Amino acid sequence: MKVSLFATCLVDMFHSNVGKAAVEVLEHLGCEVDFPESQVCCGQPAYNSGYVKESKVAMKRMIETFKDAEYVVGLSGSCAYMFHEYQHVFKGDPVWESKAKALAEKTYEFTQFIVDILKVEDVGARLAGKVTFHTSCHMTRLLGVTEAPMKLLNHVKGLEFTELPGKDKCCGFGGTFSVKMAQISEQMVDEKVQHVEETEAEYLIGADCGCLMNIGGRIDRVGKQIKVMHIAEVLNSR
Repeated sequence: MKVSLFATCLVDMFHSNVGKAAVEVLEHLGCEVDFPESQVCCGQPAYNSGYVKESKVAMKRMIETFKDAEYVVGLSGSCAYMFHEYQHVFKGDPVWESKAKALAEKTYEFTQFIVDILKVEDVGARLAGKVTFHTSCHMTRLLGVTEAPMKLLNHVKGLEFTELPGKDKCCGFGGTFSVKMAQISEQMVDEKVQHVEETEAEYLIGADCGCLMNIGGRIDRVGKQIKVMHIAEVLNSR
């Protein structure tokens, strides 16, 4: 099965180890993975800030970049959902609506692809320790991916899982929200870190680098000894 990796900006610029781990997991599961180098930002920051016209430039670039892909796998539920949003952005456009719809139909979040398309729940991973999982807002509420990450984590050997209190609450990142509303965002992420501490977890796991960067940054600033990992890194642990 051929897979085109949609790395996202944060993975490309700050968390390349997550991209490498995802490729290794997919190859371990028998996929042929490529990385289209013409990919750019999906346009979400500009789009969510109201710059719809301007964001279409990036959207069209991404549609063209992945037009020949068999499957597109994204490492962020938020960014993967943005690909699904394209068809609504270009609704009524005689050229781009059909192309956007085609992209949406073959785009999946990383864990969603493994569980729903590859039909795999045990990738042979092993990680000893106490963990909890942060459910990012866009991935669960908009993309609708709720069960796939847990099905995969439940099969990781040595992993002791505790559900995160207030898991349905935002961590305070929200893209540009954390910049525009920094004081509110800080209070939200402090609450999230407090909940993580309550689980006594050694590892905080998530599927969106934006959330993990926000929570992990706060964990570092307040001096907590909790390791933050993207689920791709966990599934690549042997």
